[in-house]
Amino acid sequence: MSRRVVVTGLGALTPIGNTAPAYWEALCKGVSGAAPITHFDAAKFKTQFACEVKNFNAEDFMHRREARRLDPFAQYAMVVAEEAMLDSKLDIKDTDPLRAGVIWGAGIGGLSTLQKEILDFAVGDGTPRFNPFLIPKMIIDIVPGHISIKYGFQGINYGTVSACASATHALINSFDYIRLGRADVMITGGSEAAITEVGIGGFNSMKALSQRNDNPALASRPFDKDRDGFVLGEGAAAMVLEEYEHAKKRGATIYAEVVGGGMTADAHHITAPHPEGIGAASVMQLTLQDAGMQAEDVDYVNVHGTSTPLGDVAELKAVQKVFGDWAYKLNVSSTKSMTGHLLGAAGAIEAAACILAVKHDIIPPTINHFTDDPEIDSQLNLTFNKAEKRTVRAALSNTFGFGGHNSSVIFKKWEG
Repeated sequence: MSRRVVVTGLGALTPIGNTAPAYWEALCKGVSGAAPITHFDAAKFKTQFACEVKNFNAEDFMHRREARRLDPFAQYAMVVAEEAMLDSKLDIKDTDPLRAGVIWGAGIGGLSTLQKEILDFAVGDGTPRFNPFLIPKMIIDIVPGHISIKYGFQGINYGTVSACASATHALINSFDYIRLGRADVMITGGSEAAITEVGIGGFNSMKALSQRNDNPALASRPFDKDRDGFVLGEGAAAMVLEEYEHAKKRGATIYAEVVGGGMTADAHHITAPHPEGIGAASVMQLTLQDAGMQAEDVDYVNVHGTSTPLGDVAELKAVQKVFGDWAYKLNVSSTKSMTGHLLGAAGAIEAAACILAVKHDIIPPTINHFTDDPEIDSQLNLTFNKAEKRTVRAALSNTFGFGGHNSSVIFKKWEG
């Protein structure tokens, strides 16, 4: 028999808030995190803005020596893991360490570290003088390793890499291991720190990023007729998942229940979605089936909604196919309109948004809507520009990655 899995801790470090409560408050207010890039001089780049984490100093959270041995994507991960653990009030003494694990998602990993080391070598005399921490700082699976060392979790431990679906895959895998009886507690989530010359330049070369340099705060505009690409974001989110009886025994506070997850592939194109949203539709259908739910049981869909011309239309076609008439009665929104696109960490911060929407019965908005797109059904409630209050019995989160990777997960209101 499948075991119940609940969320008992949250942590977030985002372009609009450096803790989970601050992030949620900014989401509900419709705050944009986009601004001119400060991490490097972007004057010669086609896109000169991004959604950076603000007022962050790793040394406020860890010793300087430790901070220097971690790439920013790993620094972000350690900060949110600590927030989630403190929030959960979980002590390793409360569980068997062999049944406590960590699965973490990132699409790119230590890009700034890799970029710096290569550039330093290129301007040298050819003598290899690489930092001994280059490889440990760069690889994605180092994050679950660091988290497990810090908290003494000796169970399942690895990283997931599936572009923008990475964190959701990590979450679903964690959910599966607990409900199948192979773990009792999992720390999961995702982090990314790709706002570098290589990150911005690479996405610019693909024509993927918005170039609305004159007004960055208005650049990420999912579903708007004049959208011109996504805004690159950075940050992290973490959650503590627990088997229900384990959480109940120690008196844990429960945010929501994880009830279903799905994973599919478009098998269509390396970067473009299937124009009819076939993969997106199939993953939502499988997720509903896995949760034992009907379309009418879901009140909110946090869509991938990146603000790209093709992706937004294809995803809404999939929503209409899966939810039928109910598509016009549920709320849909893209929180990327505020946070930008955190790539491999997108699924983590958007899962947090869904969990908090279920907890507080508030739908965060899709900001920056000015002009209807004739290709998008105007009868859909895309929660434009202002948060809405409604009972949220369950929320579904979509994340789709380059390579055609699709993942969806459903969180349900906790009823005991």
